[in-house]
Amino acid sequence: MIDENKRESFGSRVGFVLAAAGSAVGLGNLWKFPYIAGKNGGAAFLFIYIVIIVCIGVTAMTAEVLIGRMGRLNAADGFEKLGGKRWKPVGLAGILCTFIILSYYSVIGGWIVKYFFMSFTDLLEYAGAGKTGEIFGAFVSNPTEVIFYQGIFMLVTAIVVLFGIKGGIERSCKIMMPMLFVAMLILILRAVTLPGAMAGIEFYLKPDFSKVTSETWLAALGQGFFSLSLGAGAIMIYGSYLPRTENIISSVKQICFIDTAVAFLAGLMIFPAVFAFGAEPAAGPGLTFITVPTLFAKMSGGVVFAVIFFLLFFVAALTSSISLLECSTGYFVDHGMDRKMATLITAVLIFITGIPSACSLSGGLKIGSRDFIDAAGYLTDSIMMPLCSMFCCLFVGWALNRELVKREATNDGKISFGLFDIWMIMVKVIAPAAILVIFFTGLKW
Repeated sequence: MIDENKRESFGSRVGFVLAAAGSAVGLGNLWKFPYIAGKNGGAAFLFIYIVIIVCIGVTAMTAEVLIGRMGRLNAADGFEKLGGKRWKPVGLAGILCTFIILSYYSVIGGWIVKYFFMSFTDLLEYAGAGKTGEIFGAFVSNPTEVIFYQGIFMLVTAIVVLFGIKGGIERSCKIMMPMLFVAMLILILRAVTLPGAMAGIEFYLKPDFSKVTSETWLAALGQGFFSLSLGAGAIMIYGSYLPRTENIISSVKQICFIDTAVAFLAGLMIFPAVFAFGAEPAAGPGLTFITVPTLFAKMSGGVVFAVIFFLLFFVAALTSSISLLECSTGYFVDHGMDRKMATLITAVLIFITGIPSACSLSGGLKIGSRDFIDAAGYLTDSIMMPLCSMFCCLFVGWALNRELVKREATNDGKISFGLFDIWMIMVKVIAPAAILVIFFTGLKW
């Protein structure tokens, strides 16, 4: 095992916050949150979502960062160091979860790379002719092309991780996260100035409490959990690189704020344009690769905005993917392997594992009624992430010494944490119970 004193670390809290926020900010914030918010009461849903982020999200993320920094190792060895061998499987499951997620996430990242390049050429011509659905269908049905772009996305991800924590991950996130916000603001300015945009803003932000039901709370709970990348080991590995002088509580609040801000701004970016051109509100790949290109084809300067749009999605996907790759890479580095070799081996293995997902939409592999890529997502999102996150909370709340946890959270009493007793109740009981609800709700195949 590598000497902890020689282990890499973030150079600053800003670097950690931006990297961890980049891990949390992913495609779900951009292509899922706006649709769910609009469908579930707009501002009413947003209020519920923020309550859940503050109560459950901050609680669970703080637990993961604490485990990471207390262990100063990858998830598997950190759990073993702090709780003994019986807890190591939880950390191993987290690492395996990030491995599987990146195997199919890199496929979707490849789709974004493809569309970024197409936005410079003939994408809007096809969109203007109403052929975006046909083009997307033909692309994902071509395994050779999908695998090629998957490889490009994995290569870029690996290059960032290869340069280490300060030189690769921290440096790149300090560039990409501000870039992400600038791109969003440009697109929002264009969207809200379109004729008829106000209808979209009303759909998104006008409170409609008649739509608030138990299903709304479940939707907000699930979206809040998954938007923060909890239970996947990525936040924990970043926490292990956080210097002991930094304020964990403040950092976690900032990460959750940035993640929520991106999700909120995504709605202001999408819905005014959707309503301005009379399109149907949608979510997921259908919104990104079919609906939105059609909208750009109808507006002046559409090519420029299409390029910015897919650059934005690429940055969001990349900041998440580098944390996923680092989770597995960090395990091998902690066991003495050279970082370059660890990154190369891990990236290649993940790329190969992702090939069935890349081929699945061409009529390839299925598991039951699901395409392979959907089945892989079900395994991680519905089973592995909730269970890992729940056990992280239980580990901090019940297995670790209370005083040790408080000392870590307050930097040996140097930082105030007045809500520590309430947070302990949340991490022991409330957060695990809420995550268990997410688990059982998502089990439907």
